[in-house]
Amino acid sequence: MLESLLAFGGLVLLRDSVEWEGRSLLKALIKKSALRGEQVHILGCEVSEEEFREGFDSDVNRRLIYHDLFRDPLNWSKTGEAPPGGPLEALRALCRRTVPGPVTIAVDSLSWLLLRFPCTALCQSLYALSQQDSSRGDSSPGEPVRVLGLLHEELHGPGPLGALSSLAQTEVTLSGTMGQASAHILYRRPQQRPARQTQWFAILPDFSLDLQGGPPLESQPHPDPHTPPADPTTHLTFNLHLSKKEREAKDSLTLPFHFSSEKQQALLRPGPAQATSRIFYEPDAYDDLDQEDPDDDLDV
Repeated sequence: MLESLLAFGGLVLLRDSVEWEGRSLLKALIKKSALRGEQVHILGCEVSEEEFREGFDSDVNRRLIYHDLFRDPLNWSKTGEAPPGGPLEALRALCRRTVPGPVTIAVDSLSWLLLRFPCTALCQSLYALSQQDSSRGDSSPGEPVRVLGLLHEELHGPGPLGALSSLAQTEVTLSGTMGQASAHILYRRPQQRPARQTQWFAILPDFSLDLQGGPPLESQPHPDPHTPPADPTTHLTFNLHLSKKEREAKDSLTLPFHFSSEKQQALLRPGPAQATSRIFYEPDAYDDLDQEDPDDDLDV
């Protein structure tokens, strides 16, 4: 179920499309993480902070730590140079200084970062970030960092999509039918086989998740029992059926590889002697003819 997306750390990849946007689901997961008492960092790239915070109540907004890349993507208005590792490296360094406890980082969106940073650098930062824990150097292990990454898959080729997919512990692909959204979830866990699940859901105005069943039966396509099945041989360019005359002609035809009695008699019956064949050759003017015997040096 969608609640299990927040049960583990690592990268959770939210893949949306033009028909089914994923920012609402991202905000629903952010709200659930914040209400669980987790530290929630948001790397905002595509929309303003005011637009992203819209719809959250004051209690949730107080818990969110927002890092705005929308107004100043190149860090021009701030003193000093931008961090060499990019915004993800700066956020990773920030998480090292936080107090212990579970940490959720929401990236809106990975597509924005892919268009501005090399895919390899982004994958390395995401891997290091998702493998990091929130401990402060003591002997006890800390809580794993969870990264929620929104990805507009229609903007990228198979290379970046495959690279990010290989890093994700959980992939959520949004789709739907008849106006009802569905999430196709792929779980990857160490030493376990990948598990797949489909969940139908709706996002309420306050960004709460409303888990639902599948679409109603009347909206699902189903075959009409009174409609005869289509004949797959209707539009063929050749005939699969033979008439009676065609079948008789086919049966009377002797195949070339068939060893008939006529062929057997022809092989056993000696034929007339054939004339000896001769080859006539007229040398060309530029032929290199050697009149000497090539085997003259041999004692034969």
